[in-house]
Amino acid sequence: MGSDVTELRDFYAGPLGYVAQRLVGRAIAGFWGDAAGLSVLGLGYATPYLDGPGGGRRFAFMPAAQGVSVWPETGPKAAALVDPLAMPLPDGVVDRVLMIHALEVVESPSELLHEVWRILHPGGRLILVCPNRRGLWSRIDATPFGEGQPYSRSQLRGLLRQTWFAPEGWAEILYVPPLRNRLVLSGWAAWERLGVGLSLPFAGLHVVEASKLLHRPVPLRRARRARAPGPVLVPVPVSTSTGCSLAPVSDGQTRQ
Repeated sequence: MGSDVTELRDFYAGPLGYVAQRLVGRAIAGFWGDAAGLSVLGLGYATPYLDGPGGGRRFAFMPAAQGVSVWPETGPKAAALVDPLAMPLPDGVVDRVLMIHALEVVESPSELLHEVWRILHPGGRLILVCPNRRGLWSRIDATPFGEGQPYSRSQLRGLLRQTWFAPEGWAEILYVPPLRNRLVLSGWAAWERLGVGLSLPFAGLHVVEASKLLHRPVPLRRARRARAPGPVLVPVPVSTSTGCSLAPVSDGQTRQ
């Protein structure tokens, strides 16, 4: 069970949420730019990352167990409460899906990704943000990233391939400790430069971009080589008083 919509909204209104929003938003922009002219669905609690410049349709689906908040604050509303395993969309209608605060708290991650695959346009892309199991943010429940099941890089790669996605790009971010300390948080940029520069393993979040595969990958199996038949011993009648004797013959042959 993850955080509810009130807890998520309060988190992003605070200093830790500000840092997370800056870093996740920068990673998303590095993959997609402003996604101008494309339809973008935010799944989970993605509204802090859907605001901003750029054309195209942008809308948010929030899981029923989490709750929904009004978005955007002005203009036509584009947020809805849904069952994430059965989204009210036809097949292949969305260009981009941004999933955050979703995979780690859903009961069936593979079903969720299969549903995302269904609604994505052929050639569509997914950005998945989830906690790193080796990071501090997944070990401290003071933030929403401490909820649910964190993942390692290899676990995410295997799950994506199992659900017909091909990982295309990877970012590991959020090295600053999840502490509400002004001195620590004021140096978030330095923490990030240090972690990325040294490739440290304890980043708080994985941000992975994956493309939709149009055909399910089939593993290749090595062909078995047929063994050449060898000689076998079979009883062959002989005209002696001793009865029969054994003589080697090839498979399927009879000695006259």
